[in-house]
Amino acid sequence: MGTAGGAVLRLPGLHGYAVEFSPYWPGRVACAAAQYYGIAGCGTLAVLEQNEAGIALLRSFDWNDGLFDVTWSENNEHVLITSSGDGSLQIWDTAKAKGPLQVYKEHTQEAYSVDWSQTRGEQLVVSGSWDQTAKLWDPAVGKSLCTFKGHEGVIYSTIWSPHIPGCFASASGDQTVRVWDVKAPRVRLVIPAHQAEILSCDWCKYDENLLVTGAVDCSLKGWDLRNIRQPVFILLGHTYAIRRVKFSPFHATLLASCSYDFTVRFWDFSKPNPLLETVEHHTEFTCGLDLSLHNRGQV
Repeated sequence: MGTAGGAVLRLPGLHGYAVEFSPYWPGRVACAAAQYYGIAGCGTLAVLEQNEAGIALLRSFDWNDGLFDVTWSENNEHVLITSSGDGSLQIWDTAKAKGPLQVYKEHTQEAYSVDWSQTRGEQLVVSGSWDQTAKLWDPAVGKSLCTFKGHEGVIYSTIWSPHIPGCFASASGDQTVRVWDVKAPRVRLVIPAHQAEILSCDWCKYDENLLVTGAVDCSLKGWDLRNIRQPVFILLGHTYAIRRVKFSPFHATLLASCSYDFTVRFWDFSKPNPLLETVEHHTEFTCGLDLSLHNRGQV
């Protein structure tokens, strides 16, 4: 997973919460950041570009509350959506220097997660909030299409299935991961995945039935949606809560995780010793992580 020798860009006074590679531009990354660990102060969306010289700040946009997540549009190379501590979502256009194109404010607490669907034939966005709801959005419509209720704790992560149109998973402080279908506002599946808050989940890119969860108990667990009685795998090694987990877009059994233990770890759950590498580049909580769709080794 060629991780050594990474380029560094510092954003003074800001703490990064989420990063996502552009699906269009190799080497272009969006970062959602907040002042004062997101407890107070403003937020910044930073769009970064990697070139031979290192990482350059291409454009930045400020918001009056911390930004906790970011997702690129799947139908416009310049458009991004962020989610904020004030419960709102912001749509930004990197081709325009001004503030957000639109702001959606429906969540009543921190909007902690936002994701743009990658399956063809739909332009849908899902958001998850500390108000215990997930909301479905069409960016062309000024209000949410649907609200999903059922979690009994804050929602930390909402991720679309890359395989099944209209299907997303949500990870919550109520110790469950839930799978939803936008055509039926009721939950399809409830997985009591950990005996701790679940901060992150992701779908395998090669198996529509495989989900991974990362939790405050420092473990990663894989789940086959056809049989949720016990996990397919358990990965141990992190020493503090796992903040984000992502499956590789290139390998069916590879994934990466980052943690409040300051590390990024790479795993192959098919191997007897699944921990491939531990990267200790950071000196603070590691909250954001993404794997490039364009370059195999780029993380």
